Amino acid sequence: MNVVFTGGGTAGHVSPMLAMAEALVDRYVDTDVDVDVLMIGTAEGMEAALIPDAGYNFSTVDKVPMPRRASVDLLSVPFRLRKAVKQARQLLREHETQVVVGVGGYASTPVYLAARAEKIPVIVHEGNVRPGLANKLAARFASVVACAFEGTDLPGVIHVGMPMRKNITDLPMGPTMQAQARQSLGLDPDKTTLVVTGGSSGAMNLNNAVGGALDDLLATDAQILHLTGRDKVVCDESGTAIEKDGYVQVEYIDGLSRVYQSADLIVARAGAGTVHELAAIGLPSVLVPLPIGNGEQELNAAGLKDSGAAVVVADHDFTSQWVATRLPNLLLDEPRLEYMAQTAKNLGITDAAETMATIISETKVA
Repeated sequence: MNVVFTGGGTAGHVSPMLAMAEALVDRYVDTDVDVDVLMIGTAEGMEAALIPDAGYNFSTVDKVPMPRRASVDLLSVPFRLRKAVKQARQLLREHETQVVVGVGGYASTPVYLAARAEKIPVIVHEGNVRPGLANKLAARFASVVACAFEGTDLPGVIHVGMPMRKNITDLPMGPTMQAQARQSLGLDPDKTTLVVTGGSSGAMNLNNAVGGALDDLLATDAQILHLTGRDKVVCDESGTAIEKDGYVQVEYIDGLSRVYQSADLIVARAGAGTVHELAAIGLPSVLVPLPIGNGEQELNAAGLKDSGAAVVVADHDFTSQWVATRLPNLLLDEPRLEYMAQTAKNLGITDAAETMATIISETKVA
């Protein structure tokens, strides 16, 4: 079975591709079917590092961004897109591709168009409530269109949830695992734990707001694990990295499994992958949607917010004052945190990757 996955730009695109590939390989592990996976992205996106690290074959096509304003660059788009489609067609032929599975991002458009030209079935998975341009295009001719969130506006779309890898969907939780995870991260195993993360690149507004309210947070006797982002450090007025009892700041932790296990409450952005992981695990959250883009993160967070599983705060409202006056009360409200956790868990879908593996198996050309 020769399958091409395409997409990328961010970890949010790459993670579901890896999850679907993992589920597809696992589906046939005890059979005589050989699953040959090729992933296609761009050289500039995060996929260029993440996919080879995960052990999958990776090839690239040229990145063809659409200029946001009328300019000379806009005139060159058709020519550059044609070149990228030609590159993609060559890759599909060499791989003897039977089905293309795309998640959106710069690489997807030329690969979708190449698959259409080669008469190869296309499967689209849209991870956000508001679909991107590449997936809107492909949905017009795709064999199957699937989505992570209910309410995604694409023709013929089916709701399957967000494909996630087993290290998230099968993550053991509970007091014992929580204590072990905390110890492995240099935390007190018995203390209520707040985790703050703005993603691998960090979020300056989250960092500044939490840094300015540390004394109020630590007065609750909770501890804080703060993932500040690569090359970002929370400093005091003198420019020195803040060091306080109960406050641990690190730039980045590879893999969030232990981080999730350690947390009683997490403050994070509302990327599609993050929202679904929090639901699958059953973790209370304060979500601060990224204020740029087309507003998809606010839409992503709506389900958890409306159910009471998450508190959603606009980025401009997430200030040190808000943190100091609102987060301590939430950290100390154990019954509410338990309710938020169970409500999130009830919304979680943990078999989306396996569902997509079934769809891929049934869609491939002979």
